[in-house]
Amino acid sequence: MSKLLFIPVSLLSGLLAGLLGRRLFEGLWGLFDHQEPPDPEHREISWLKLVLAHTLSGAVFGGIRGVVDHAARVSFYRATGAWPGEERPERTA
Repeated sequence: MSKLLFIPVSLLSGLLAGLLGRRLFEGLWGLFDHQEPPDPEHREISWLKLVLAHTLSGAVFGGIRGVVDHAARVSFYRATGAWPGEERPERTA
């Protein structure tokens, strides 16, 4: 039941993570280059800038998403007393 109640919290935290990730990425990219990050559909781009932009973007969005999701789960747990997920990773043999 707690997983069902967590769905709206998860959706809102996902939107928040996207906004935070975009702001952080834009700020970090601005330190690297004053032009907008290259997009794969642009014809005349630097391969190095393309790889750097997408690697940085993936790292930023992945990191922010993980932190915000975990913080939302901790907040949900503190408010309801039910953890919306697994207690710990499964052990592999």
